Amino acid sequence: MEEQEYFDKYEERLQEELVKLCSSHGFMDGRLLESPDLEERWAEMASDYMADSVSQINSFPAAAIAWAGYVGMAVAHWWDEDWSRYAGEPYSALHGKEGFDDMDEHIVQNILGLSLDSEQAGRIESIMRSCAHAAMAMIRNEQIESQSTKAFYIFARTERVMFRVGASIELKRLGYRLEKVGTNETYS
Repeated sequence: MEEQEYFDKYEERLQEELVKLCSSHGFMDGRLLESPDLEERWAEMASDYMADSVSQINSFPAAAIAWAGYVGMAVAHWWDEDWSRYAGEPYSALHGKEGFDDMDEHIVQNILGLSLDSEQAGRIESIMRSCAHAAMAMIRNEQIESQSTKAFYIFARTERVMFRVGASIELKRLGYRLEKVGTNETYS
């Protein structure tokens, strides 16, 4: 129970930090935009994503972390475009020609529909890199023994936060926003 609480607090702190970072760069408005549909898709894709990313963590840690944000963006884009069509799309559909290695470019170009050399694609790449580096710094501050069970769970929690951040960035890019709705109004 104590470890579960530790992982939960870590995830909460990381999410708060990344929301602040993204908000300061105009990618969020102080909180995550989210949907249970998107969370369910991450739960379905997480083990496949982790299998791909864990093998990359030592050589390309920023990519291993950041690509989860791109997965979140792709799933949010599908959710907006036609969820009945894309809800069951396999994780492998997110891979580029080189599999996991060019997943970011494949998602930006072929799912989000942005030119890789566009200003918007560049801004997305920059915020994903910044989020990954902030997450890496937080992981280092935890001073966890590398390749331990605890390190794996911290990495998994980090990936889930990155997925949420990516999904929220894409939802905002698509024009979604939170609005306060009055509860004392009557409708006829």
